[in-house]
Amino acid sequence: MNLIKDCTGFWALLIFGNIENLILASQGAISQVNQIVLLILSLIFVIAWLLLGKYATKFAIKYADEIEIIGGAAIILLGIEAMLEAFGIISI
Repeated sequence: MNLIKDCTGFWALLIFGNIENLILASQGAISQVNQIVLLILSLIFVIAWLLLGKYATKFAIKYADEIEIIGGAAIILLGIEAMLEAFGIISI
């Protein structure tokens, strides 16, 4: 399996998803979350996504457009929530 070639339908989602992961990790650090727990949970989810991506790409490529729309919407909503929370407009 050529991972780069197999993931061509998901590049935008991969790039923006990683940016969103950085934003969420930053929010956790600012919120005074236990950094060891944050590290462990982040590693677990990164490894889970890596394994899921490696073994489920051939199946999911059929639905790349739908997955990208849903993932993009989630990224946009989480980004808006992060900005609103950073400006103190909402508090979660």
